[in-house]
Amino acid sequence: MRNGAIALLFLVAATLVVPRFGQFLERPLARLGRRPGGDLGGGLLLGLSLGLVFVPCAGPVLTAVTVVAAAHSVGLDTVFLTLAYALGAALPMLAFALGGQRVVERFGSLRRHAPRVRLALGLITAATALAIVFNLDRPFQTSIPGYTNALQRHLESNAYAKRHLGELTGAGQGAARAEGDVKLNDFGAAPELQGISTWLNTPDGKPLTLKELHGTVVLIDFWTYSCINCLRTLPHLNAWYETYRRKGFTIIGVHTPEFAFEHVAANVRRAVSQLGVRYPVPLDNDYATWNAYHNQYWPAEYLIDKAGHVRHAHFGEGEYDRTERLIRTLLAEPTDTLPVTAKLSDPTPRERTTPESYLGYLRVGDYAGSRLVRNREAAYQLPRALPFNAYAYGGHWRVGKERIVAGDGARLRLHFRAKNVFLVLGGHGTLDVLVDGQRKRRLPVEGISRLYTLLRYPRVETHVLELRFSRGLAAYAFTFG
Repeated sequence: MRNGAIALLFLVAATLVVPRFGQFLERPLARLGRRPGGDLGGGLLLGLSLGLVFVPCAGPVLTAVTVVAAAHSVGLDTVFLTLAYALGAALPMLAFALGGQRVVERFGSLRRHAPRVRLALGLITAATALAIVFNLDRPFQTSIPGYTNALQRHLESNAYAKRHLGELTGAGQGAARAEGDVKLNDFGAAPELQGISTWLNTPDGKPLTLKELHGTVVLIDFWTYSCINCLRTLPHLNAWYETYRRKGFTIIGVHTPEFAFEHVAANVRRAVSQLGVRYPVPLDNDYATWNAYHNQYWPAEYLIDKAGHVRHAHFGEGEYDRTERLIRTLLAEPTDTLPVTAKLSDPTPRERTTPESYLGYLRVGDYAGSRLVRNREAAYQLPRALPFNAYAYGGHWRVGKERIVAGDGARLRLHFRAKNVFLVLGGHGTLDVLVDGQRKRRLPVEGISRLYTLLRYPRVETHVLELRFSRGLAAYAFTFG
């Protein structure tokens, strides 16, 4: 889609710079423009065609509409909300169209200089397309502040909108309503643990219930063992558990899998042991508890008081000091004791890094290589140059839904910016790691599929990483720190 859009930009630029070429392309479409100037039907047709390519930023309203549609629970309220949102998105475009028309009418001299204006616009369009080819547009975009964010927050993220959108999606009845709250408010009874297939770290694998834990402060932590963001929270979770469990506090690490190999109880059991997790870990393989909490994130933490009510939620890494303050408040911990957080570092990344990159075709990211062939081994060609944050395959690969499996001469190249580079790998074999063409190490891969550390730097750096796989190794996703 990106390459097609760039080609169209160059095509538009050519029609502006060379009018005869524009007339040649216009000729087959001329009859579409023979409708009366003020005809509503033509405008509606144009609007419908724009609707196929126009994608607004996904704020809370659009997110709510998407969630309800995905859950197949569309009603009249959803239809009216969608229509209202579409109208709100269309009115600014109408204002731009009418404003542009008045500018042209007011400044009639523009028509006299139309050839020069066309040429200038054509050159600007071509320059823009060329900048996109070399990814020069991204630094420009990121350097300009999001001037519409404040307006969107005012309209979509106020308390009134949150309450009604929560009622529409059902999140208003669940624990996820606590997101972003800065106080220990009461968000109602915590949903019970549901659909758990296996319990780890309990006597004889005995299941626990929140009802049994009344009188105890409970931290529900949604995680999965190959998620680097989850792994970076473990030192704090383990320290809290060891420090406060004798004072009426416990953690339940609800393991909700992201990849197929994380459904296997033996794999999770081994990972829990290797990671030193000692608190109870239920396996939520069918997402029953995840859905009961209306959760959307790894990691996500829900703090439950002694009466069984959700009092706080935090999504993602960080804010460990704040979460511990709330734990101590619910435990009525004396203020003269030193918090655990004061002794631990916070490894949450602060700099802009390459985003998480999935390698299977189901959630493929910034892939910039030859055409993907699904579910069978095929030959791939590495490009001469890689755009920033993009990756490509070389040699023989079998590209599956969640993972890629190496064949003969399998290579992977990634243009990244990060301090640390991690990759989820499985199978048995070796992985050669090269950075900017220089070999750095050979990594043995054995045992269960898990997260491997490929590179560590003292600071955020930008490089081209190349990995050379032995046949049969499987790779799932890159994460960065």
